[in-house]
Amino acid sequence: MLLKGSCHCGAVTFKVDSQTPYPYLRCYCSICRKTQGGGGYAINIMGNAATLKVKGARNLSVYRARLREGRKTVRSPGRRHFCAKCGSALWLWDPRWGQWIYPFASAIDTPLPRPRETQHCLVESKPAWVPLARGKRDRVFMRFPNEAIIDWHRKRGLLADGKRKRRG
Repeated sequence: MLLKGSCHCGAVTFKVDSQTPYPYLRCYCSICRKTQGGGGYAINIMGNAATLKVKGARNLSVYRARLREGRKTVRSPGRRHFCAKCGSALWLWDPRWGQWIYPFASAIDTPLPRPRETQHCLVESKPAWVPLARGKRDRVFMRFPNEAIIDWHRKRGLLADGKRKRRG
């Protein structure tokens, strides 16, 4: 599925192909919450990094979060790309999984399919003021789920590659 996205001011637009377009995973970590500006969480989806096409790349800036490792502060390997003009969070790229790009669902302009279930991760970082709106099928994880984005889609027959698994 071709995903088209943009920042709020329109200075940056992008396109990326995705097999995993369902925005099912809500991340409550402080990095996502504070850099993305969502309702107490951020939602990443996944695309093929080799297909990423960007217009207005000169308006991009990158943030590498600071992480505590014991007594040391280190930079996250993940690079959060955002518009330097309006501050819109656009996508995350991490060299550990360099073949993928993780656009924020909030930056996608293409209508996305609605998931029937949601996974809430890093709930241990959720602030008290944020309600955990759980559906009947939702799962909650204090840290990360064991299931990768592509595995979640594959297990439910939702890969957007024309190979939908029949339910029966």
